[in-house]
Amino acid sequence: MRRLWLIFAQTVTVALAIFFVVMTLKPEWLGKGPATATVVTVEEAEPANLPSSPGKLASFRDAARNALPSVVHIFTSQKMKARRHPMLDDPILRHFFGDGVEGDAPATSGLGSGVIVSTKGYVLTNFHVVEAADQIEIALSDGRNLSARLVGSDPESDLAVLQITQPNGKELNLPAITLGKMEHVAVGDIALAIGNPFGVGQTVTMGIISALGRSHLGINTFENFIQTDAAINPGNSGGALVDSQGNLIGINSAIYSRSGGSLGIGFAIPISIAKNVMEQIIQNGSVTRGWIGVEAQEITSDLAESFGLPDASGALIAGVQRGSPADTAGIKPGDILLAVNNREVKDPQTMLDLIAGQKPGDTVDFKLRRQNNILNTAVKIGKRAPQARPRE
Repeated sequence: MRRLWLIFAQTVTVALAIFFVVMTLKPEWLGKGPATATVVTVEEAEPANLPSSPGKLASFRDAARNALPSVVHIFTSQKMKARRHPMLDDPILRHFFGDGVEGDAPATSGLGSGVIVSTKGYVLTNFHVVEAADQIEIALSDGRNLSARLVGSDPESDLAVLQITQPNGKELNLPAITLGKMEHVAVGDIALAIGNPFGVGQTVTMGIISALGRSHLGINTFENFIQTDAAINPGNSGGALVDSQGNLIGINSAIYSRSGGSLGIGFAIPISIAKNVMEQIIQNGSVTRGWIGVEAQEITSDLAESFGLPDASGALIAGVQRGSPADTAGIKPGDILLAVNNREVKDPQTMLDLIAGQKPGDTVDFKLRRQNNILNTAVKIGKRAPQARPRE
């Protein structure tokens, strides 16, 4: 009996010792972790299903891998014609110095980016990248250097379409990018800017979509920019702005900068506009826009008060070109354009965009305010003549 009692006592002592050690070092094994006081009740997200591989955590490598091969470097050159000095026309000077030589001066070069949008070799870029270029060379991501020709351009939207020429008729096997859809793009979405900033080589920068529909910037005639804080620098022009899947959503076009470098405000032309311009250029060689021949002015609060208007919406017609579609339809200076084809006109820029979007030859309803009367008139849309790109 005494022996059994000693065994029992030793067993209890060992068990208590083990319990004490576990309670001290590993209390969670017993389900008795330290108590935490609840300060306030909050909704907490469920634990995310993170990738098992730490290397893929918060990475956009797949998007970059999909888009990088389609973004190219564009090298342009322009030969400068040497000017004959007027003094060489003097007979005495010509006797001593001869007729002089008139030829080509050293070529100037430019650098930008572009995006392959078709396996047929079509490349989207900015008009200012290839403006006045005599020769255009494309450098692909795989190291190939190929020549390209200008298919057509649209200075008013600052877009141009190039086509890579196929040497000896060989198939180039070009990697065309996948086009995104603007209806899937929203403020706050991740965006990657791909291009060749400062000529250092292909670079990817990341940011978000800061705003959509940016206009009144004085960069282009027709403006509807995507604003992003992804770093865009000189040389990125014409490059790709892609979403988190690597789909093309914009063509990088301009930056807001006081120093020439990125300040986190960059602008890209939406793919919806770029695609429409590209298709018109490929099909027709140019972009066709509607025109009615009016000059519009913004309605300020002071003007609205002086005219007795209920608000400052609309576009004040400041001038009408004689013999233009607007003149034929009876539109007069002082009228306020309120709607085009049942779409509201908020300001002169909206008016310009709406009219430009109409097909020349079509008859469209215009809603006007003349003094205190609301008028409706039908205007036969004319064709807008090509305009030069605005300069700062």
